[in-house]
Amino acid sequence: MATRLLLVADTHVPKRARVLPDAVRRAASEVDLIVHAGDWVSVAVFDELSALGPVRGVWGNNDGDDLRACLPEIAHAEIDGVRVAVVHETGAATGREKRMDAAFPETDLLVFGHSHIPWDTVTPNGLRLLNPGSPTDRRRQPACTFMTLVLADGDVRDVVLHEIPRA
Repeated sequence: MATRLLLVADTHVPKRARVLPDAVRRAASEVDLIVHAGDWVSVAVFDELSALGPVRGVWGNNDGDDLRACLPEIAHAEIDGVRVAVVHETGAATGREKRMDAAFPETDLLVFGHSHIPWDTVTPNGLRLLNPGSPTDRRRQPACTFMTLVLADGDVRDVVLHEIPRA
């Protein structure tokens, strides 16, 4: 069995963009699970993604009481033998791997957001860290981004960072 995932974070709709990019909506309709690592900003984004497929997500520092009422700060799930956790913030990049090994010892994959900077590393204990960046607010990055991947037989496979062309 294999599960295809879309990873997004920091959508900031409607503050950074009026709507989700078409590329994100297309990707959402082609996966088995949509994972959002916080800073939705609007419940409308949750509703829109939920209409495209199953969603697992967390709230971020820019999310209000409405989103915090329906989403956890940290989400955990086992998907096709992969122990997954989702959180918005992990702190500074320096020392992140060691901190996340300590904070998530029973986890194989940690999805996070907040920085708007794509990230893909493996910690000394084997924890895979993925940040999909932001599909709407590239900040100092060359492009807006999101990720897709496959979870199968206890492995994280086929991680792809997708760049969204500028309009």
